[in-house]
Amino acid sequence: MKIRPTADEDLEVFVDTIHTAFGHFPEAPVADGGRWWSALEMDRGLLALSEDGRPVGTAAAYSFELTLPGRHVVPVTGVSAVGVLPSHRRRGVLGALMRRQLSEVRARGEFLSVLLASEAPIYGRFGYGPATFTTRLTVPRHRAALAVPRSRASADAPASAADSGTVEVLRRSGCGGVLEEVYDRYRRAQPGALSRPHRWWALGAGQAPVSSSPRYIAVHRDADGVADGYASYSIGEGGTLTVDETIAVDDAVFTALARFVLGHDLVSQVVFRHVPPEHPLRWRLADFRAGEVGEYADWLWVRLLDVPRALTARGWFADGDLVLDVDDPFLGEHGRYQLTVREGRAACVPTDRQPDLSLDVRDLSSLYLGGIAPSTLVRAGHVRARHPGTAALADALFRTERPPHCLHWF
Repeated sequence: MKIRPTADEDLEVFVDTIHTAFGHFPEAPVADGGRWWSALEMDRGLLALSEDGRPVGTAAAYSFELTLPGRHVVPVTGVSAVGVLPSHRRRGVLGALMRRQLSEVRARGEFLSVLLASEAPIYGRFGYGPATFTTRLTVPRHRAALAVPRSRASADAPASAADSGTVEVLRRSGCGGVLEEVYDRYRRAQPGALSRPHRWWALGAGQAPVSSSPRYIAVHRDADGVADGYASYSIGEGGTLTVDETIAVDDAVFTALARFVLGHDLVSQVVFRHVPPEHPLRWRLADFRAGEVGEYADWLWVRLLDVPRALTARGWFADGDLVLDVDDPFLGEHGRYQLTVREGRAACVPTDRQPDLSLDVRDLSSLYLGGIAPSTLVRAGHVRARHPGTAALADALFRTERPPHCLHWF
């Protein structure tokens, strides 16, 4: 078997191979635009070839930015289109592709890799851990009233910025620039969010609203007329209004957009496809039970490739010291690090001190964005706490200003 990098002229064979690996057929000829593969960076792809030169496996990599806790933005590799033909599975092709890819990520000087896992058991063995989560929220139209927050029940309470704003309905085909600007503003403040490069919007690559699929877009503008949020939606059979995503610079704007879609006429129910698990929208409903939570799912998986660089890159919200003993079985590496956090900044250096926590790199990757508490993984038997009180200290250190969330599909 041989693994080689791809070039532009490999696009058609790459797309054909990955579709065959998943048992699908391409929706349209590769020459057509507006498909997910139109944003592939062919200079970052890999093809696995059999001994007779036939393509049997693929792996793609996108160049993104990831927002870390503390609003720190760093470059990150987005792994996608990983597949092996059914005829060549269980032969080490996938492992070889992943090893080569991680080596190339390191060669670029990056310390993080991310992906969306098609199957949960696959990527843990390569050091990836689930780090952000999402839910679906369904609200029947006849029970969709929003309550007035008790903090603003007084007639003398001032109006919020969202109350003084406006909502305008546009069609997806006519507001790409607005979507791009609002999303970029949002993702820079949201831990766990990925950038959406301009070429994705321009090519219509991905899922709605990035794609050019027909959608209505409710755009919220502040009192000065500046767009600060949007909701992409469509109405299907049975009067179900489905919101692809709601992007807002703050909770007040999110609530204003939710109020708009929940008040839509001739609708039986509203489905919000991607809502952070701890989002306050359910608590804004007058009838708390009206919000039915479903499809709690993992979304962004993270992989640390340089523990000290990763831990010093993010922001921190408590002071403390921990010694982390980190094992990386896939790459055959092991390290012990002294993590010291003071006033929001961390130092992380190798040490020979006795560890406070012993863990696999995939578990440290899950903890990295603050979406999972270390004590949860201690209780699950994934992480070993060596001293009483260590798990509680780790919880305090790894917590974030807001839960991480990712909406981008790639």
